Amino acid sequence: MINRNIQVIDGADNCTFDIFTTDKESFAIIFPEEGQDIEFVEDLVARVGERRATEVLEAIWAQRKDKKSVVGIHGTLFFELSNRKCYYPTKNEAEMVVII
Repeated sequence: MINRNIQVIDGADNCTFDIFTTDKESFAIIFPEEGQDIEFVEDLVARVGERRATEVLEAIWAQRKDKKSVVGIHGTLFFELSNRKCYYPTKNEAEMVVII
């Protein structure tokens, strides 16, 4: 089984940008499109429903990783930061739009 690492960026002032690990199947639920490595929790919930999103996220919360031990970050999940969607229209970090 190949695990994927997800960095969670929360809108809270005390967010620590934690990293969590998950299996390939759960990663695909959060990041369903080819090449997608950005997701907003609101979009996840809209796509799979609140119950399924909660199930997937609760399993991930149990798999917090020490940042110093992580080799690679495969995706970023934003919470309470839907205002940043304009920067990620393709939900691919490499294609981020810089607005000046």
